[in-house]
Amino acid sequence: MIVDDSTVMRRNIKLILERAGHKVVVEATDGREVLASYINHKPDLVTMDITMINMDGIEALQILLKSFPQAKVVMISAVGQKQQVLDAIRSGAKSYVVKPFEADKLLEIIGKVLMAG
Repeated sequence: MIVDDSTVMRRNIKLILERAGHKVVVEATDGREVLASYINHKPDLVTMDITMINMDGIEALQILLKSFPQAKVVMISAVGQKQQVLDAIRSGAKSYVVKPFEADKLLEIIGKVLMAG
């Protein structure tokens, strides 16, 4: 599952994942859509942008993990969001990647999170 308010970023992440053999089962444009989408699709992993309109990624992460504590979430942050990344990890995110990122780095992090069980 990809959660990002940027159509371009969602498309880029989807291409990276699909080229590596992953299936993107659902996309969401903001934090408010996360819980309903997760319930309906039960993805193995969620990539979630930290900065989004309506509801940011940290709040969405906290809400998601209250209902689904086993959810595996990788946060996507911009350069200069060190405090938000720390807040996300403390809130239960499994890892993070900083934009702009290389495809290999994103895939490495996702692979580690998925393998961690």
